[in-house]
Amino acid sequence: MPLALPFGAHPSRSLPRLAGIAWTCALALALFGLPVLSIAENRLALGRPVLGAQALGWQAGLILALGVAGLVVPSRQVARWRTGFTLAVFALTILVLGAGLGQGAAQALAGFPPAARARLDGGAWLALALLAGGLGLALRRARAPWLGPATVAAIVLGVVLMARSGAFDALSLVVEYAARRQMVNAAIAEHLALSGAALALALAGAVLLSLWRRGQGLVSIVLSGIQVVPAVALLGGLVAMTGGLLRAVPALRDLGLSALGAVPAIVAIAAYLLLPLWRGLALALRSPDAATLEAAAALGLTPAQALFGVRLPLGAPVLVAALRVTAVQAVGLATLGALVGAGGLGRIVFDGMAQFAPDLILLGAIPVIALSLGAEIGLSRIEAAARRRWHA
Repeated sequence: MPLALPFGAHPSRSLPRLAGIAWTCALALALFGLPVLSIAENRLALGRPVLGAQALGWQAGLILALGVAGLVVPSRQVARWRTGFTLAVFALTILVLGAGLGQGAAQALAGFPPAARARLDGGAWLALALLAGGLGLALRRARAPWLGPATVAAIVLGVVLMARSGAFDALSLVVEYAARRQMVNAAIAEHLALSGAALALALAGAVLLSLWRRGQGLVSIVLSGIQVVPAVALLGGLVAMTGGLLRAVPALRDLGLSALGAVPAIVAIAAYLLLPLWRGLALALRSPDAATLEAAAALGLTPAQALFGVRLPLGAPVLVAALRVTAVQAVGLATLGALVGAGGLGRIVFDGMAQFAPDLILLGAIPVIALSLGAEIGLSRIEAAARRRWHA
C-alpha cells in the first residue's frame, strides 16, 4: 500500500517542499546555532567561537529571510521571471553574508592586539555552501544563456568592490593574502603552467599512442596500471629515475633537466591524464556510424579528409568531455607538484600544513577550487556548443 502524503500532496511536489524545508533549517542552524567566526590571539592559536547571531546581528535574520524568499516567492511568480528573481535573491544574499562576516570580524577584534585573527568557522562555510548550492540549482534552470555569466559577474564585481573598500580586511584569510600577495599570484601562474603543460603533453601522448594500432591492448594495460599507483609514489619514482638518468648522462643537466622541479611533476601529471584522454580520443573517432563513414567514402574522401571532416567533428563532444575531465584532474594533481619543488599553489597548502595555519591552507586551496570550477564550467559550455553544432 503506498504511503499517504499529508494534505493529499503529490510526491513530485512534496519532495521539493521537504528539500526546501531541510535547506531552510540547515541555513537557520548555520546562522543561529553554529559559530561563524573564531577569534584567536594569533594565527596559530585556537580561537574562541562566535555565533552567527552575535557576529552578524540583524543581518543574520535578513540572510535567512532572503534565502527563504529565494525558495518560496518564485513559486508564485510568472514563470519567465522565476529564475531571474531567484538568481538575484541568492546573489544578494551571498553579498550580504560576506559583508556581515567582514563587519562582524572587525567588531569582534576590537580591543584585541594586532596579531589577533578572525577566522571563518563552520557556520559561515555551511551558509556559503547552502547559498552557493541554491544559486547553482537556479543557474541550471536558467533558460536564458546570459543569466548565468551575468550573475557570476555581478557577484564577483560585488566582492571585488567590497574588498577594495576594506569590508573584508578584518578576516584572517584576507590578512594572509595581503601578506603574501605576490607569492600567491606567482603560485597561481605556476599552477596554470604546470597543469597546462601536463595536459598538452598528455594530449600529444594520447594521439601518438592511438596511432599504434597493434599495441592498443598493451597500451590499455599500462595506462590502467598507472591509475592504481599513488600519485606521491609515482612522483618519488620519477624523481629517482630522473636522478639516475642524470648520473648516467651528466650532459642532460646542461639542457636544464633536473631530478627536482617542474619536469618530473609535469611527466607524472601527464601520466595520470593519458588514460581518460586516450579513451576519449578512441571513442570520439568511433562516434560516426557505419552509414556516415560509407557515405564519406562514396563521396571520395580520403582517410585524412574523413578524419578531419567527419570523425573529429562528430566526435568533438566526446573529445571535449575527455578534455574537461582531464583539465580538472590536472589542476588538482598539480597541487602535488610542490612535493618535488615544482611550485604552484601546493607550496602554499603544504606551508600551511607545516605551520598548522588553517587560513594559509585555504589561501592555496581556494584558488585550486576556483581554477577547477572555471575549467569545468568553461569546457562544459564548449562541449554543449559542440553538441548543438554537430548533433542538432
